[in-house]
Amino acid sequence: MSLKKIGLKLYVYTGTSGSYTFSDLKYQIEKDRISNQDNIVLEIAQLVKDFLSNDFNNDYVCATKWATAVVDFYDSETNEIYVTNGTQIFNYLAFDGYGHFEEEINPQLSTDLLQTSLNMYLPEGIAGKLPIFAEGVGKVIIDSTTTQITDSGNSNQKIQYLTIPANTNTIEIYAPDDSTLLKTVTVNNVCEPKFTPYKVSFVNKLGAYQDIYFFKKTTESFNVTDETYKRNSINTSTVTYGTNDGQKQRYNVNGSTKITLNTGYVKENFNSALEELFLSENAWIRWEGKTLPVIISSKDMTIKNVLNDKLIDYTVGFEFAFNKINNVR
Repeated sequence: MSLKKIGLKLYVYTGTSGSYTFSDLKYQIEKDRISNQDNIVLEIAQLVKDFLSNDFNNDYVCATKWATAVVDFYDSETNEIYVTNGTQIFNYLAFDGYGHFEEEINPQLSTDLLQTSLNMYLPEGIAGKLPIFAEGVGKVIIDSTTTQITDSGNSNQKIQYLTIPANTNTIEIYAPDDSTLLKTVTVNNVCEPKFTPYKVSFVNKLGAYQDIYFFKKTTESFNVTDETYKRNSINTSTVTYGTNDGQKQRYNVNGSTKITLNTGYVKENFNSALEELFLSENAWIRWEGKTLPVIISSKDMTIKNVLNDKLIDYTVGFEFAFNKINNVR
């Protein structure tokens, strides 16, 4: 008796683990075992990612979903499902995150604080948001105020975004036993009397929404695209043309707006947050009272450190992810 092939049914759904129905079935896959190998490997992460949506509107809604893989194991002799343990069910909680190459295959990402930087920068008098994984956190102490974290098991609250009150200094994150201190986050409250700070939100490495404020100089630019054609301006009745009628006509005119933002001075351990912003597929800026999608137009980032650069700040270019003239159809 040996393994011939596997059959996979992949379900992606919201709610509690195992609460899938037939309508949640997204893929059915069969794969044969290669003769000289003992295992059959299937990569489902990219398949599941297609059903994770990031529709951010400054609302910090949990976007995780459950993925259940129902796997049938087929006997090479009978081509039937094994009588014993022939079907196995695997439940996973899916995040729109990623690992680094150095972390090797299927790395275990953070199970408590869902951001890698332990430093945050907020404008004075402005509240912020902190993403945590509900399963791995028992309580959070913000300065002297304790918040107990509960986990109902529903996918819509696995990532919880705690409100950081204005002018907070320290956030302590504890394990589910409420006594083991896991991480301490330092909040830096920045007084910026000259420039307008802008908040950029993005999906970070751990699959959570994270905010970065840019405090210093902002530059806005405008790029136009168009086409032209040569038209006939002769009046066929009089066989003349008016000098006010051009030979060239412009059409398909549109434009896009670009902005360049500066973080102001940050600490060296804030570099990871900037790296993840550069690598994020989804980002938004809070601009003139609206949450607008942007694309990071800067394509290179020089990692700065105190030894080489003394003071660390970053300038990042963005492009609004829409045309200036509304041509949504």
